[in-house]
Amino acid sequence: MEGLEEKLKGLSIARRSRPKEPTYLLDVALQPAGLLAVTCSDLSIHLHDKATLNPVGEYRGHGGPLCGVVFSHSSPDLIYSGSADGTVRGWDARRPGSEAAQVFKSHRSHCYCSFDLSCGDALLCAGTEQVQEDSFLVFWDVRKPGGGLLGTYSESHSDDVTQVRFHPREKDRLASSSVDGLVNVFDLSRGAEEEALLATCNSDSSVSSVCWSGAEYTQLLCLGQDEGLHLWDLSRLDTDEPLAVFGTSDARGLPLTADGGGSGVDYLVGGRWLEEAQKLLVVGGKNSGDLHLMECDGGGLRLLRSLEGGHASTVRCFLWDAAGEALVTGGEDAQLLLWKPGGREFSGGKKRESMKSETSLRLKSRPHKKHGYEKEKAGKSKS
Repeated sequence: MEGLEEKLKGLSIARRSRPKEPTYLLDVALQPAGLLAVTCSDLSIHLHDKATLNPVGEYRGHGGPLCGVVFSHSSPDLIYSGSADGTVRGWDARRPGSEAAQVFKSHRSHCYCSFDLSCGDALLCAGTEQVQEDSFLVFWDVRKPGGGLLGTYSESHSDDVTQVRFHPREKDRLASSSVDGLVNVFDLSRGAEEEALLATCNSDSSVSSVCWSGAEYTQLLCLGQDEGLHLWDLSRLDTDEPLAVFGTSDARGLPLTADGGGSGVDYLVGGRWLEEAQKLLVVGGKNSGDLHLMECDGGGLRLLRSLEGGHASTVRCFLWDAAGEALVTGGEDAQLLLWKPGGREFSGGKKRESMKSETSLRLKSRPHKKHGYEKEKAGKSKS
């Protein structure tokens, strides 16, 4: 861990990129070959060179707020994006600006607020907004022509499905979270929903995201929309031990250093298991744009490094590039930042002012930072 801590302590801004038009940056995905894909509140997907952050191209085609982006694991030239327009689309990274190569749909009433691709690249799953009394997990086989719709699960959540996450190593293992406060774990190889449901964990409040973690990815990190945090160990399911490794109803009140100091966080951005270091990294932020990089384990949250002077407002997304030993962050100030140990900013750009006053952005993206997904209750048909 010492190596990682030293790298984090040495982080500084190496590159900075802004789109031509003001937009929130919502989610970011890494292609090991050298590209970053970034979803934006103006419904576009931007490609950047991961070393320089120079723009490479963009894709347009979605008609609703975007809910994520991922690269295929075995075919890294294929990008998937999901949207509240009721589609998951596949794009060719070699042809920026082209139309979607694949489009996945289900029932016309479905609006997706989360999606993911299995580690084996065979299954896509999307979580829907609540439709009348139900919420759905929708599944497709990406190898089948004509969309490959396999079916849905509809009994496990009673409100919007805020995130679905496939296990990094087990292609049939899936976790889902919801506004209903539940986090469910499925073994899809068992088929029907009732048999596939392995575990249900209750966070007691609306869940914004989940993250697989732990040495064998047997743990789940759950972050709440009210900044609650829970870490569960699923390897204890068949024992009498409690699943909870650590939990708090509000991470904003936690001290971040051993002496009880630290300025705390205003919100949680997300978590990521760093396999090389065998540690769970949680990123939190201040409304000013400053960031806290924290380690999370049974002892709670421990501050590793604070990053100041980069963003000017809420940070929405991040990723850790282990190969490049770099952190990438994006947020509501329309900035994409590359942080590297000993980095010296190449561009002379100044810190961008907050875009909170941009009324057009407020219309396109929900005020909080989690997904960039905004419920459009008025006038929406449920038929």
